Amino acid sequence: MEIGVIGAGSWGTALAILLAQKGFSVTLWVRRTAYCEKIAAAGENIDYLPGISFPPLLQLTSNLKQAVSHKEIIVMSVPSHAVAETSRSIDVYINSKPIIVNTAKGLIEGSLRRLSQVICDNLPLHQSQCRVAVLSGPNHAEEVSRFIPTASVVAAEEKLVAEQIQDIFMTPYFRVYTNPDVIGVELGGALKNIIAIAYGVCEGLGYGDNTKAALITRGLVEITRLGRAMGARSATFSGLTGVGDLFVTCTSRYSRNRYVGLMLGQGKKLKEITDSMLMVAEGIKTAKAALLLSMHYGIKMPITAEVCAIMFEGRKPEDAVKNLMQREKTFEIEETAFE
Repeated sequence: MEIGVIGAGSWGTALAILLAQKGFSVTLWVRRTAYCEKIAAAGENIDYLPGISFPPLLQLTSNLKQAVSHKEIIVMSVPSHAVAETSRSIDVYINSKPIIVNTAKGLIEGSLRRLSQVICDNLPLHQSQCRVAVLSGPNHAEEVSRFIPTASVVAAEEKLVAEQIQDIFMTPYFRVYTNPDVIGVELGGALKNIIAIAYGVCEGLGYGDNTKAALITRGLVEITRLGRAMGARSATFSGLTGVGDLFVTCTSRYSRNRYVGLMLGQGKKLKEITDSMLMVAEGIKTAKAALLLSMHYGIKMPITAEVCAIMFEGRKPEDAVKNLMQREKTFEIEETAFE
C-alpha cells in the first residue's frame, strides 16, 4: 500500500514513522526543500521530533505531486489554518480514489467549518469521491514515536472506511477504536485546546488542584453543550476524544496550548508567546471560532469567552477568574436541575 503523509511536524512525522515501521511504503512531504534535505541527511526530524530515527521504508520529499500521486491513503497533518490551501494544492495531483485521513485539530474562524468539511470543500476536482476520516485522541507524538502505549479513535461516516483506517494504524503500542460520530470526534479534539489554555492560566496564576479539577469538569460541560447543539453524540465526549484528550492536553508537559495559558497567567502577552514558539497552538484560533459558534447556537461557554477576553481584549487573567467564579448561580447539569 502506498501512503502519503502531508506535513512534517511532530505528529505527521510520528505517524509516518509508525506506518513505515509496519511495512507500508510511506512518503512524507516536507514543505521546505532545504529542511527536507537537512533532515534526510540527519536521518531524523531535528526540530520537531529529535532523537527518533527514520525507518528504511520512509521516503522524504518536498515535491507535493510525488507525495500525493497514486496514493491509496493520504494523511493530512498540517496546521488547521493550512488545511484549506493544502487541500486545494493536492487536488490537482490526486489520480486515484484515496481515503484522506485528517489529523489536525481545530475550527476555521471565518467559515466556522470543521476540518473534514474544509477538506471536502477544497477538493473541487474530486469532491464527489471525497472519503475523509478523522484520527484523533490523547496522542502526543513524543510518546507514540517512543512506543509508549497509546489509544486513539478514527471517525468516518462509512463503517468500512473507519475499519480500514483502524487496521492500517493499529500496532501493539497504538490501539485504534472506531466511532461514527465525526462531528463529536472533531469538536472534542478542537475545543479541548481552549480549555487547556485556561488550565495553563490557572497554573500561571499559582492556583491549585481544586481550581484545575473544576476547570476541566466545567470545560467538558462547555464542549458537550456545543457538540450536542451541532449534532454530536453526548457519549463521544466521555471517550478518548473528549475527556481523554482534554485531560492529556491540560496536564501534559508536551501541550502547546497549556504552555500558552501558562505564559498568559504569568503576565506575558499573546504575541510575545507565539513569536517564541516553533509549533502552532491550535486553541488560539479555535477559541474565536468556538465563541462565534456558541453565539450562533445560543450556547453558554463562559470559559471560552474569558479565554478570548484574555488573549484578544487584554483582560487580566485574575479578573477573568473572578468573572467565572462570580457568575449568576445556577445548577450543575441540566438533567439534575430541581423542578
